[in-house]
Amino acid sequence: MQYNNLGRSGLRVSQLSYGAWVSFGNQLDVKDVKSLLQCCRDCGVNFYDNAEVYANGRAEEIMGQAMRELGWKRSDVVVSTKIFWGGSGPNDKGLSRKHIIEGTKASLKRLDMDYVDLIYCHRPDTMTPIEETVRAMNYVIDNGWAFYWGTSEWSAQQITEAWSVAERLDLVGPVVEQPEYNLLSRHKVESEYLPLYSSYGLGLTTWSPLASGVLTGKYNTGVIPPDSRFALENYKNLASRSLVDDVLKKVNGLNPIADELGVSLSQLAIAWCAANPNVTTVITGATKEAQIKENMKAIDVIPKLTPEVMEKIEAVVQSKPKRQDSYR
Repeated sequence: MQYNNLGRSGLRVSQLSYGAWVSFGNQLDVKDVKSLLQCCRDCGVNFYDNAEVYANGRAEEIMGQAMRELGWKRSDVVVSTKIFWGGSGPNDKGLSRKHIIEGTKASLKRLDMDYVDLIYCHRPDTMTPIEETVRAMNYVIDNGWAFYWGTSEWSAQQITEAWSVAERLDLVGPVVEQPEYNLLSRHKVESEYLPLYSSYGLGLTTWSPLASGVLTGKYNTGVIPPDSRFALENYKNLASRSLVDDVLKKVNGLNPIADELGVSLSQLAIAWCAANPNVTTVITGATKEAQIKENMKAIDVIPKLTPEVMEKIEAVVQSKPKRQDSYR
């Protein structure tokens, strides 16, 4: 496993990581999670991602309990959580100073940890001034509840504004953004954020490398496996939007490329994400140890992605975003 610096920070995270979204609390309990976390650890994974909203907080409880029962030394792993959706009350969501502080404390209680290494603003909050959010995230860091902070699914303009506030007030800016990134969703990472990598040293912890399983090829027959994400009641709408003929045709078109390399579609898709030099870590998800072991072998696929192979992939997916015109 390779370890990369998170943006310009000194924090080192594994090139492939593991997240709790969807599975923890919906498909997996503590016993299952313990074996999966250990499998990840055995593969060299040191970064584990969560959020206050996952399974309404249950995902954090499960992760924290599993790590305790495994007897892991806290300093050996990097744990993150995300703040935005904390409940149904008017102050239980968003990025106000009140919710950031109360939400962080609640997350730490559920995780049963003194701190998280990294805390994200899970979405932008147009109802709260960015200066209030930047000050609140710095308060969290100053109190030792988190070491670094970042954003998730913010626009380049919002991240730039946060950095402008931080620099003006001599505060810590967001070191990382967590966007969706895969062969079917590329605009933010490859176009919108381009100026931010050099200006602020922005790191990326990308999610959904397999486009919620679409890029594994398991949905190409048109039948949704009963143990899959799209079989869950909450994700049936996502399935109807994702499993369209044009997308499935592209996924089928990737099969010969994967076969030629002697790898699975999943490994090809994950390796493609990790090969982007601006991506710090690719957050993977899995409900079985076999899936984790297969996904982690994507590390060995990265060197096989020569310019020629990348061109073949591009010819199939045809999803490369157009570069924004520069201003003169």
